[in-house]
Amino acid sequence: MLDVLLQMAVLVAGGIVWRHSRPGGLDIETVRLALTTAVYYFFLPALVFDVLSHAHLSLDSLRLSLVAASGVLGGLALAWLLCRSCHMPAAVTGAVVLAAAFPNATYLGLPVLEAVLGAPGRSIAIQYDLFACLPLLLSVGMLSARHFGHSDEHYHPLPALLRVPALVAAMLAIVSAQFGWQLPDFATRAVQLAGAAVIPIMLVAVGMSLQPAKLLRTNPGPVLLVAFIQLLLMPLLVHALSGPVGLQGVVRTGAVLEAAMPSMLLGIVICDRYRLDTGVYAAAVTLTTALSFLTLPFWFDVLVQS
Repeated sequence: MLDVLLQMAVLVAGGIVWRHSRPGGLDIETVRLALTTAVYYFFLPALVFDVLSHAHLSLDSLRLSLVAASGVLGGLALAWLLCRSCHMPAAVTGAVVLAAAFPNATYLGLPVLEAVLGAPGRSIAIQYDLFACLPLLLSVGMLSARHFGHSDEHYHPLPALLRVPALVAAMLAIVSAQFGWQLPDFATRAVQLAGAAVIPIMLVAVGMSLQPAKLLRTNPGPVLLVAFIQLLLMPLLVHALSGPVGLQGVVRTGAVLEAAMPSMLLGIVICDRYRLDTGVYAAAVTLTTALSFLTLPFWFDVLVQS
């Protein structure tokens, strides 16, 4: 695990260096947005289609979705209760709730799981995100952000879900697999080639998103609270639930590692949209990402020995 994380750290570090050196004189946020937009609309849907069109969806997929959803909802509820008991401002509470509940299941979880678990890891990461985290983010997560923040716009989760390219690709892949439809060989190879670009681009984008300066200027209390819930309590909850629901072996390992991922990057956009405390959220992403290089090997060792 440590060797895998060190390899990924090189690409993340490349993104950090890019953020500060700005080769070509381009604005770093413009470059990062271009990379993540390309992944969101093109490369990730190709990877999702490639993986799920060959994946064997079974009862384990339902169990995985159940424990993933339980982890997210548990983290959300606990963050809200602790923020309320500490009398945190609404804008800070909203940012903490999002950061503590939703892991970076794709941008970091996908490369980690593929590296340590192989091909099954890709399928686990994609199912964990698309069948649990993403639907909850676009429903409970967005409604929570709207509650703690400020917005006059109307929002409905279902149209938002139907506009997610990766989710559309997942539905097409599942239908294709059920009916035995296959792409021509040249198209299959093209989809695989596009999907292979996801991991390196995402890791560089993660590095570009880290903002150590905001971490130093931010009140450490809310940020440490996020780290405690996201890196320790959520994987502990998912680990505890995996046994009773029947998750075993590689799927259980993948589920717990996904729950142990740092805070997702997309929450920064949501905080901006609903005027939550973006500084707290960005600091939480930076801290949890840095600490995850220590906590992920710990959880992997726990799972290997259990």
